[in-house]
Amino acid sequence: MDLRDGRMLIKLLEVLSGEKLPKPTKGRMRIHCLENVDKALQFLKEQRVHLENMGSHDIVDGNHRLTLGLIWTIILRFQIQDISVETEDNKEKKSAKDALLLWCQMKTAGYPNVNIHNFTTSWRDGMAFNALIHKHRPDLIDFDKLKKSNAHYNLQNAFNLAEQHLGLTKLLDPEDISVDHPDEKSIITYVVTYYHYFSKMKALKVEGKRIGKVLDSAIETEKMVDKYESLASDLLEWIEQTIIILNNRKFANSLVGVQQQLQAFNTYRTVEKPPKFTEKGNLEVLLFTIQSKMRANNQKVYMPREGKLISDINKAWERLEKAEHERELALRTELIRQEKLEQLARRFDRKAAMRETWLSENQRLVSQDNFGFDLQAVEAATKKHEAIETDIAAYEERVQAVLAVARELEAESYHDIKRIAARKDNVLRLWEYLLELLKARRQRLELNLGLQRVFQEMLYIMDWMDEMKMLLLSQDYGKHLLGVEDLIQKHALVEADIAIQADRVKAVNANAQKFITETEAGYKPCDPQVIRDRVAHMEFCYQELNQLAAERRARLEESRRLWKFFWEMAEEEGWIREKEQILSLDDCGKDLTAVVRLLSKHKALEDEMSGRAGRLQQTVKQGQDLVAARHFGSDKIRDRIADVQEQWAALERLAASRKNQLQEAYGMHQFQADADDMDAWMLDVLRIVSSSDVGHNEFSTQALVKKHKDVAEEIASYRPVLDALQDQAKVLPPQHAESGEVKGRLAGIEERYNEVAELTRLRKQALQDALALYKIFSEVDACQLWIDEKELWLNSMQIPEKLEDLEVIQHRFESLEPEMNAQASRVAVVNQIARQQIHSGHPSEKEIKAQQDKLNTRWSQFRDLVDQKKDALNKALGIQNYYLECNETKSWIREKTKVIESTQDLGNDLAGVMALQRKLTGMERDLAAIEDKLADLDKEADRLTGEHPDQASGIKGHLGEIKDVWQDMKDTLRNREESLGEASKLQGFLRDLDDFQAWLSRTQTAIASEDMPNTLAEAEKLLAQHEGIKNEIRNYEEDYQKMRDMGEMVTQGQTDAQYMFLRQRLQALDTGWNELHKMWENRQNLLSQSHAYQLFLRDTKQAEAFLNNQEYVLAHTEMHTTLEAAEAAIKKQEDFMTTMDANEEKINAVVETGRRLVSDGNISSDRIQEKVDSIDQRHKKNREAASALLAKLKDNRDLQRFLQDCQELSLWISEKMLTAQDMSYDEARNLHTKWLKHQAFMAELQSNKEWLDKIEKDGTALVAEKPETGPVVKEKLGTLKKQWDELETTTQKKAQCLFDANKAELFTQSCADLDKWLVGLEGQLQSDDFGKDLTSVNILLKKQQMLESQVEVRQKEVEELSSQAQALRQEGKGSDEVDGQRRGVEQKFQGLLEPLRKRKSNLMASREIHQFNRDVEDEILWVEERMALATSTDHGHNLQTVQLLIKKNQTLQKEIQGHQPRYDDIFERSKNILKAGSPNGDVIRQRLGDLQRLWALIIEEADKRHGRLEEAHKAQQYYFDAAEAEAWMSEQELYMMSEEKAKDEQSSVAMLKKHQIVEQAVEDYAETVHQLSKTSRVLVAAGHPESERIGMRQSQVDKLYAGLKDLSEERRGKLDERSRLFQLNREVDDLEQWIAEREVVAGSHELGQDYEHVTMLQERFREFARDTGNIGQERVDAVNQMADELINGGHTDAATIAEWKDGLNEAWADLLELIDTRTQILAASYELHKFYHDAKEVLGRILDKHKKLPEELGRDQNTVETLQRMHTTFEHDIQALGTQVKQLQEDAVRLQSAYAGDKAEDIARREGEVLEAWRNLLEACEGRRVRLLDTSDKFRFFSMVRDLMLWMEDVIRLIDAQEKPRDVSSVELLMNNHQGIKAEIDARNDSFTTCIELGKALLARKHYAAEEIKEKLLQLTDKRKEMIDKWEDRWEWLRLVLEVHQFSRDAGVAEAWLLGQEPYLSSHVTGQSVDEVEKLIKRHEAFEKSAATWEERFAALERLTTVGSH
Repeated sequence: MDLRDGRMLIKLLEVLSGEKLPKPTKGRMRIHCLENVDKALQFLKEQRVHLENMGSHDIVDGNHRLTLGLIWTIILRFQIQDISVETEDNKEKKSAKDALLLWCQMKTAGYPNVNIHNFTTSWRDGMAFNALIHKHRPDLIDFDKLKKSNAHYNLQNAFNLAEQHLGLTKLLDPEDISVDHPDEKSIITYVVTYYHYFSKMKALKVEGKRIGKVLDSAIETEKMVDKYESLASDLLEWIEQTIIILNNRKFANSLVGVQQQLQAFNTYRTVEKPPKFTEKGNLEVLLFTIQSKMRANNQKVYMPREGKLISDINKAWERLEKAEHERELALRTELIRQEKLEQLARRFDRKAAMRETWLSENQRLVSQDNFGFDLQAVEAATKKHEAIETDIAAYEERVQAVLAVARELEAESYHDIKRIAARKDNVLRLWEYLLELLKARRQRLELNLGLQRVFQEMLYIMDWMDEMKMLLLSQDYGKHLLGVEDLIQKHALVEADIAIQADRVKAVNANAQKFITETEAGYKPCDPQVIRDRVAHMEFCYQELNQLAAERRARLEESRRLWKFFWEMAEEEGWIREKEQILSLDDCGKDLTAVVRLLSKHKALEDEMSGRAGRLQQTVKQGQDLVAARHFGSDKIRDRIADVQEQWAALERLAASRKNQLQEAYGMHQFQADADDMDAWMLDVLRIVSSSDVGHNEFSTQALVKKHKDVAEEIASYRPVLDALQDQAKVLPPQHAESGEVKGRLAGIEERYNEVAELTRLRKQALQDALALYKIFSEVDACQLWIDEKELWLNSMQIPEKLEDLEVIQHRFESLEPEMNAQASRVAVVNQIARQQIHSGHPSEKEIKAQQDKLNTRWSQFRDLVDQKKDALNKALGIQNYYLECNETKSWIREKTKVIESTQDLGNDLAGVMALQRKLTGMERDLAAIEDKLADLDKEADRLTGEHPDQASGIKGHLGEIKDVWQDMKDTLRNREESLGEASKLQGFLRDLDDFQAWLSRTQTAIASEDMPNTLAEAEKLLAQHEGIKNEIRNYEEDYQKMRDMGEMVTQGQTDAQYMFLRQRLQALDTGWNELHKMWENRQNLLSQSHAYQLFLRDTKQAEAFLNNQEYVLAHTEMHTTLEAAEAAIKKQEDFMTTMDANEEKINAVVETGRRLVSDGNISSDRIQEKVDSIDQRHKKNREAASALLAKLKDNRDLQRFLQDCQELSLWISEKMLTAQDMSYDEARNLHTKWLKHQAFMAELQSNKEWLDKIEKDGTALVAEKPETGPVVKEKLGTLKKQWDELETTTQKKAQCLFDANKAELFTQSCADLDKWLVGLEGQLQSDDFGKDLTSVNILLKKQQMLESQVEVRQKEVEELSSQAQALRQEGKGSDEVDGQRRGVEQKFQGLLEPLRKRKSNLMASREIHQFNRDVEDEILWVEERMALATSTDHGHNLQTVQLLIKKNQTLQKEIQGHQPRYDDIFERSKNILKAGSPNGDVIRQRLGDLQRLWALIIEEADKRHGRLEEAHKAQQYYFDAAEAEAWMSEQELYMMSEEKAKDEQSSVAMLKKHQIVEQAVEDYAETVHQLSKTSRVLVAAGHPESERIGMRQSQVDKLYAGLKDLSEERRGKLDERSRLFQLNREVDDLEQWIAEREVVAGSHELGQDYEHVTMLQERFREFARDTGNIGQERVDAVNQMADELINGGHTDAATIAEWKDGLNEAWADLLELIDTRTQILAASYELHKFYHDAKEVLGRILDKHKKLPEELGRDQNTVETLQRMHTTFEHDIQALGTQVKQLQEDAVRLQSAYAGDKAEDIARREGEVLEAWRNLLEACEGRRVRLLDTSDKFRFFSMVRDLMLWMEDVIRLIDAQEKPRDVSSVELLMNNHQGIKAEIDARNDSFTTCIELGKALLARKHYAAEEIKEKLLQLTDKRKEMIDKWEDRWEWLRLVLEVHQFSRDAGVAEAWLLGQEPYLSSHVTGQSVDEVEKLIKRHEAFEKSAATWEERFAALERLTTVGSH
């Protein structure tokens, strides 16, 4: 930017200062530039900017140093000087630099790597710039990513961001800052732009805060009124809404729901209603508070509007209580209706269970597949399937019957209709699933038929393949190339047919693959392996066909390759013969060009041969491949290959020979050409390096050095060329290389090259020496020139006294230091170069040394001078800076004192008092800073006093003044703080009290919420929120206590109404605080109880599921009529009870939890108690029913066992009765036999008597234990007893009859029988058969027992024989014989008793062994029987069956554990048996091993089954949880698919809130789904057998949940859409109302009465328009955006929205148009009034200036010049007035064109008045200027005349006062003096001319003092004439006197000469010798010459004498 013309300088000042400067003068001449610069400098002087040693000519002459200093001074004054730093609590001004530095430090405090302590090095890394931007605009910079090491990036980033986003011009580049010593002023200038920009940002924020403080006082009262109206409205609204809710007769459609509503109603009475009653009382208190406060403030007392009076609230409360009573009656009625609906639902459950059972059984039937394996079987299965479909179709009526019951329940709006619907849907699902199974079964039948068709298609394809094989086996392969090609084309057609057939094969295979892979539900109509075999066979046949086709094609291709080989070889042979002719030529070229051309042709030939070689090799390889493949033409191929290869080898040899000849010729010709080039080059270089020119200065020498360097590099680069030439000669053919021509040529070239190199080295050294010398001289001259310039400045510099001048000089010294550093570097460089040159022995060593010493001496002297001047400057600066700091500190203290004094009026509101108190508190922090400053100043004063004792009084005086001001400020501050303390405390307390009451009200409202959790998740969420409220209350507890203490202190002893009201507020605050705690506790208790209740409900559902299952099982158990069935039923019942035991703990836990909740007084105690009682009763009932059922089953088993025993005994008695009743014993021959049989029969009866006794005992016990079986048992026992007695009677009777029939015969026969029996017994006892197995042993033992029984019977018979013998003896019949027989029988009988005992013991031992074997076998059998259960793969199909199987497996494991002792006992017994030495020891050991293996196996299998059952349990548990999740999500889907829409915004918000709760529940349920997913992943990852099913089920759950979330999002979108529609409607209505209000203002017709009024209107309307535009446009844009989003989103009410949008935009456009119109009108009015105002103001200023124009013209020249300067200043002042007049004219012209009539005339009239006054002023100014000029000229003329007259008088007096001369020298001296007077007179000629011309000019323009001027002019002329005459006369006289004295002098001299010559002439000496004569002659000749000379002088004397005589 060029400032020399002054224009840019003026513009710069206008921009920086914001003021208007005089217009710059047009023109480019120096005088114009000086005038413009003077205007700028004059403005700076007016602005009190001190400019030292600077004039306009310095700027115009382009003095860069002073120009830069001027720019910095301007920047310092207008950009930096007024910077203020705003700390936290005060605002102060410091020195510009310190203030800016402090501002930067404050803004960057806390930023890492930023430490600003100066404006140089602290900014080099760029972190400070980035920190400033980030502090104010953190959105622009990620400060944490910046690195201190990357300074260039940091600087560039900050500068670019400031320029792009802040609009700050990029004054600096990173390269300017990233240096060791950045320029301080540049950085300050750039940082100032940051300061101003961010200060403007802050100013905008401050304005808003000031407005808020003004409005706080008025808003406080309005807030309380609004609060009352809001609370009253809310309470009335709550009452009305509650009445509406209470009057609502839509009750919950369930028994539990109605009970809950009844409970909610009770909750409303106890929880919701009391706070509202309290709120009603608080409203009365609040109204009283408002009215009291308004009375205290002398305001109009507030009275609520009609409808919000306390009486209105009381009336509404009475209506509320009436609605409560009616609500209670309606709820009681609805409760009775719901109880009736429960019975109908139970009937539905029974029917649905029956239908589900039938459907499940038929599903199993339909699931079976037995279609057969041929077509007939499949058709038969199809017909059977149609019959099944007919049966199932007939069952549809029964299913519809269940659906009818469900529809009936639905019509009655049953509360649990979802469950009924789910059960109904389950029946329908089973029904539909059965139909699907039917459909799937038919599809499987159809798959079988499709498979048979595929098999048939396969047969057709196989036949076609057989036909094609015959075609492919042909042996015709062609006789020549064309024939082979023809066969290949035909074969391609065959292959195409095969390829076409491939699609058919693929299609068939694909269809077959479908039956393998694409089966439905895993169904396979045939063994996949069969299908795979057939597909594989067909694929094999097709592949075989393809292989045959490929083989034939290969053979055809071989044939074609053979014939093609022969053809290609023939072609190659022809090409070889052609090239041999070319290579046989002898031409090798005559020069280099010809050789190169021939070599190129040969290269092309070789390339062609290379290409042909590959082709030939390929062809040969093809032939060799054919030979290797044993082709049928192998011999011919070999011959052909050998022949062609031989021809090719000959061609290659010929080519190599030709190439060698050409290369030798090329080498020789190339050597000759290179040698010629080398000779020519060396001649050129030799001419250059042999030059002796080394330049005449540094520049020319550098040019020669550079040129010589290029030559040297070129010479060095030619060394390889020379070496290459020698190498080239070596590779020449020997006949050429050894020739003399070549060797001589090389030697000459080498010699010339060495000569050139040496000359090059010498010239380089000469050039370097000359360059060093010239460089030293140049640097020395430059340094000395700089030192001379700076010494001149330092010697002329005087240390000023003013600080500004000192700073300018200091600035110059600061700028001198970098220059000195640079010059020091140059001096060091000179010394270094000089030392190097001296050390290296430079030819001009002495000159270099002299220059070096001279420079060092000058530099040392200069540094001493600088240090001397700098020390003096620093001392002066120290004192001046001390004075400056003293003044600044004093100003600072006075400024703070003014701030304190400005706070004398206490604020009436809290904001004002607190603001003042904060300001005074901030003052205390400033006091500390000022005290530190005073201490520093005190120390500084002591130091300066010691250094400058002569200025000690001034230094101490400044410090004393500061301390006085400081003490005054401290006193003022202390007094002010004391006056503000109490008011601030009171206002702070009231504000805290209001804030605390507001918080207390909000918290009470939040705690009094009626939201009750409906789910467990909601309960947990509400508990967490409530705990957060408790934490908030704890945090406020300390504030509450402080407020209570403060309130007590404030109100203590006060009786004023306001303090009484404050005391009431404090009492209300205590009440509210205590109620808050109570409310929190109540709410906490309520929520805790609700949470516990929800937990209880969750557990209750599970318990009820268990109970429902138990009740179902117990209700379907029947009594059986057989023992086997009864035992099976008992086994089943025991398993069921085991399951009940497993679930009993969970049920008991639920009951215990419920009872604990009831005992704790849960809010849902009734429902909990009802649930507990129901669950407990049902559980006990189920337990009792199960126990009773088990007892019944056991009783039934015992009864059936007893009845079976009775039946068996009854049948046995009936059978024996037939034997006893046989009376056919009349014949004597069989009488004894019958007797024996009867005896045996009687013995049998006697042995079976225990059977009857046992049955009687069992029957008696059964009757005693189960009296209900008494009739049946007693009847059976009576019948048996009767039958048994009858049998015994018959038997005794028959025995007696038989005995009586023949006693003697019977005795003899008896003896014989006994003897016979004994003989038989003896034979049996002698038998060695002790049994082969346990059965035979048991049989033998049984026989043994029978024998023992027979022995007992026979013993009785023996005993009876005695009685019979005695009876016979009595009758006298052979007593001796009888006794002998008897004794013989008795003896034999007794002899057999011991063998009988021994046999029994042997049999017992045998039985023990066989029993052991049997036990082992039984154990093995026991293990094998249970092995099936242990290894069973039945793991259950649901959770209950799996649990039952787990219980069974546990029972099995317990049985195994219980059987372990028996197992151990067997092994113990085995040890005894083996120890006893049993013959079957090996067998026993083997069986024991088998048992041991099986025992270990069953334990292992039981454990494995336990693991499998655990896996199944996990899976079934997962299925159960998944089913519950699906059921829950299905319920939520029904809600999500609801089409209910909101009617207004309130309902939409309510629906949204409700949906948010549901949506949150869905979101919370994600954890359940996630847990299910996690469980499934764990099961799948663990390799669960049902991983696939689990994965599918989980995917179903995930899909269902995803669908639920989608539905949730969809419903949320609909609700949001509806809500946003209502929001848009509200926004549109509000905005339209706002626009209407603004239109009223914008449509005003007020245009202002005068300039001030219209300015105020315009300013207000401008602010109104700005606010309207900003706020309105933002609101309109927001509404439009909302509308566009709704329309673009496809809102259903898009048309309505668009209509609203258009209407709003039209209203907004109208408002903007009104604003624009109003703005234009106000602008026009403003311009008119401004014109009037300006005209008036300008006219007044013109008249004022006119009055101030003085009439005085001055007393002398000085006063006139002073008046002229004053008049020039006056004219300069009115120039600005002229600009205003001109502007006024322009405004008038513009306004006259815009107005007409009176307005235009008025404008013209005012313009005329101003112009007339302006013209008068200008005329007056011009007249005064002319008069002043005339007066100045007059006094100047008089002064000139006076001066000239005085001078002439002095000259005349000087002429007259000259003395008379005595000799020539005195005359000449007088003449010289007189001539000097003449010169002085001549020099005054210009003055005379100027004076005379001035006088004539004054006379010519008719000066008012013309007479006086004319008189003075005549006097001057006369006096001048007199002076000239005097001089002329004196001059003539002096000339005369000079001539006389000259003649006298010359005559005397001549006379003396004559006298001197006379002796010579009179001498007669003629000489004694020739030499003497010659000397005398020469002397005489000299005399003659002298005489001739004197002759002229004598002639001159004669002339003088003649003149004198004349």
